[in-house]
Amino acid sequence: MVLGKVKSFVVSYDCFNDSNVPVFSSGDCVSGRVIIEVTGEIRVKSLKIHAKGFAKVRWTESRNAGSNTAYTQNYTEEVEYLNHKDILIGHERDDDNSEEGLTTIHAGRHEYAFSLELPQTPLATSFEGKHGSVRYWVKAELHRPWLLPMKTKKEFTVFEHIDINTPLLLSPQAGTADKTLCCWFCTSGPISLSAKIERKGYTPGESIQIFAEIENCSSRMVVPKAAIYQTQTFYAKGKVKEVKQLVANLRGESLSSGKTETWNGKMLKIPPVSPSILECSIIRVEYSLMVYVDIPGAINLSLNLPLVIGTIPLHPFGSRTSSVSSQCSMSWLSMGLPERPEAPPSYAEIVTDEQRQGRLDAPSVREELDGPLLAYIHEFRFQPPPLYSEIDPNPDHSSCADERRLDACPSR
Repeated sequence: MVLGKVKSFVVSYDCFNDSNVPVFSSGDCVSGRVIIEVTGEIRVKSLKIHAKGFAKVRWTESRNAGSNTAYTQNYTEEVEYLNHKDILIGHERDDDNSEEGLTTIHAGRHEYAFSLELPQTPLATSFEGKHGSVRYWVKAELHRPWLLPMKTKKEFTVFEHIDINTPLLLSPQAGTADKTLCCWFCTSGPISLSAKIERKGYTPGESIQIFAEIENCSSRMVVPKAAIYQTQTFYAKGKVKEVKQLVANLRGESLSSGKTETWNGKMLKIPPVSPSILECSIIRVEYSLMVYVDIPGAINLSLNLPLVIGTIPLHPFGSRTSSVSSQCSMSWLSMGLPERPEAPPSYAEIVTDEQRQGRLDAPSVREELDGPLLAYIHEFRFQPPPLYSEIDPNPDHSSCADERRLDACPSR
């Protein structure tokens, strides 16, 4: 009898998103199939899968131990997030070549389903860096008697979601800095920089609106610029390795002595980048917006505004605050942007205690009304109005409320 051959042996995932890319999060169920295509009948001891996920850091450093001696120090560290094994065909023991307990697979295409649940604890987002990575994969092994095991592996992506719709990530980021240039015994005027962005959290594909004011009182020509940087930090054996990469940048107009430039929402688009990794103990991925003034022949004047690149974009309710912030004038340089409209005055500020008591004691009221109806009016007529809120209690009339707010806010 001539045994068949394995024509193909692959792992395939069930994708439930529109992009048809296997992307999962903590707590999700990862399901798929091991697909085996054979040209003839084969006998199999077992078909196993091994799902694994881990963060790994590795780099080397050369050190001198003397005038003619050098050695290399390796720094490695690993954190395991997932380790799951399962048997789809056969049994656990594969160390013998007996003919007992074999499973026969006939010619054709065969699919063997598998599923596993990712841990509920936070996972690190999949990442490939210069000195480390975060990877998740499922490996399948096909064991047959008198033959070496056949192996195949396929990775899947894990996103640990970061929702930017939180007070911390929706808060504005701002800063100011100045610098005075000196040349021997001569001192020129200062260069000042003020910058602000409307929030800390963004998602890839969004554009950051930069508000800035640059004043050049020095004798040199300077150029205002902005850039987004990604900082990868790796930790192993008490050592730290850091890599900083440019993600996107823009350039303003050159400023001669005595000139000022204002950015009223200059746009800098975030390209497709990996989300921030903030919870992994050996790998961190962080972002920042650097607004700076390029000064020839001197150290640049710069401001670093921290960013968090998330996975869940801004909800529609958050766009109103962003719109108001972006349309306000540069007055925020000396005073903060209003976070919400001013509430109307309270009832006590309009009606005094004497007026209220006088109305309650008015003879006309007591003579014309009597009984339960009078008690009803006493209870509700002179009570203060409900507390001010931006939430419309009557959703059916939201359009009218919006028109009133538009009339009341000239900046909109």
